[in-house]
Amino acid sequence: MFVFVDESGYSGLKIDAGSSRFFTVVLVVFADEEEVRACDVQLNSLRKELRKPPDFEFHFSENTNRVREAFLGAAAKLDFVYYAFVLDKDPRKLWGPGFKYKASLYKVVCRYVFENARDRLVDANVTFDRSGPWTFQAALGKYIKGLNDKGKKIIKSVKMMSSRSSNQLQLADYVAAVTNRVQQGKKKNADVYWRYIAHKQISVQKWPE
Repeated sequence: MFVFVDESGYSGLKIDAGSSRFFTVVLVVFADEEEVRACDVQLNSLRKELRKPPDFEFHFSENTNRVREAFLGAAAKLDFVYYAFVLDKDPRKLWGPGFKYKASLYKVVCRYVFENARDRLVDANVTFDRSGPWTFQAALGKYIKGLNDKGKKIIKSVKMMSSRSSNQLQLADYVAAVTNRVQQGKKKNADVYWRYIAHKQISVQKWPE
């Protein structure tokens, strides 16, 4: 089992200073290596169709609407599911020490979405989009492995990887961005984008309600 993790929005709490209200973390889950390889084949083929170079990165916030819809159309054909946790950072709703700092907030949100996926995950190979200092990356890997218990090992390995070299992380980026956009409401084309991947959704939890 293979899990790819990415986020949309910023983990900072200063909404008035420009930080987004919603912070979304997504798990894109493939059952086996065959499905992971199929993702590579599909997205590499899409680059050729769009006449993009082999190292072109599908990144939702940087891509045109034409590329976005082409990507999501290709993604709809892939065999994966996803879980998402959406944190509403409205200061009137949010409290607790785990939400005071960006790093701890990110870890807490990751924990929630992994807990929601716990029943499906078995010996999962988890890949995060590599960002932040290596000390944080190491701490995050250790934190996620701590979700294992004696009764069931849900996490086999954790690694960090550049999204530029991973089609699967680029897929996670898109799923996170679309999910976040839907939560914001009134965002242009949000429903159009979401319809491509709605059938892949297992769980999207928004907290606090």
